[in-house]
Amino acid sequence: MWGLVPLFWPLLKPAGAVEILAHRMVWSLFFVGAALLFIRRWAWLGELLRQPRRLALITVAAAVITVNWGVYIWSVNSGHVVEASLGYFINPLVTIAIGVLLLKERLRPVQWTAVGVGFAAVVVLTVGYGRPPWISLCLAFSFAVYGLVKKKINLGGVESLAAETAVQFLPALGYLLWLGSRGDSTFGAEGTGHAALLVATGIVTALPMVCFGAAAIRVPLSTMGLLQYLAPVFQFLLGILYFKEAMPPERWAGFALVWLALMLLTWDALRTARRSARALTRERAKAAAAAAAGPAVGPEDPSVMAKPTGRVKPVDAVNTVNTVDTVDAVSAPKVGP
Repeated sequence: MWGLVPLFWPLLKPAGAVEILAHRMVWSLFFVGAALLFIRRWAWLGELLRQPRRLALITVAAAVITVNWGVYIWSVNSGHVVEASLGYFINPLVTIAIGVLLLKERLRPVQWTAVGVGFAAVVVLTVGYGRPPWISLCLAFSFAVYGLVKKKINLGGVESLAAETAVQFLPALGYLLWLGSRGDSTFGAEGTGHAALLVATGIVTALPMVCFGAAAIRVPLSTMGLLQYLAPVFQFLLGILYFKEAMPPERWAGFALVWLALMLLTWDALRTARRSARALTRERAKAAAAAAAGPAVGPEDPSVMAKPTGRVKPVDAVNTVNTVDTVDAVSAPKVGP
């Protein structure tokens, strides 16, 4: 769905990007609220209102996603669909860079290589465009910061979107009322069909988010990560094949470097996931083997072990206990470092 959104925004002309953005924020709240009402999920709201820090983070997230939405709408309606798609291609690389700079995360060698290739791609595209790809960088950094803040908020996708659009609602509604008072609003001046399309911006925003939340529960995380590359791929293809945007050789070279960086990241992530899965399987197998072997070694009651039976001397019994304890300690799985 996200990959086909560039087809929708041009339908809203002659409305400007800011007016479209304001309608998107206003109507999104209505449709997300209806979705929450349908699934009866409101318990999070009372808890959120009692936590000022999370409310402040919600406000930051709302501000950042406002920038992201506004730049994206403007770029599509101004003929920069390919450059906008680049922003979402390089978003994983920017997210990694933020993790290193702000969260002090440590990268694996392949990840460092991918970041370096991504930086080289930005340099090549800067030469190709004759300027830095500001649209791409703005979209990538705003969405990366948005993801970082959302991680700290720790709310579900639909709930978080409802809270963010609630923050956006009053400023957006105020802008639309001001625009209407000046006679510059297109909501009632361009016919019923145009007004219906502006209202539909809420559906275009809310429906993919609801579907994404439902898929996240049912689809493996590795598959979800790969599927999220489809949106910028579709946007890129639409920019070239439908909107007929120019792609000189230097831009192809820059995009090729970005795709190489993404392939490196994907390969490294899949390899790490497989190693972790194999290590977890081995640990579970060791634990199961130790659990199965445990009851067969000696009686379970310590008092029975303490009493010598037959011709076994008390000293021999103690030596037997020490021997069994040593064997169990060696064969038990090592959980710690």
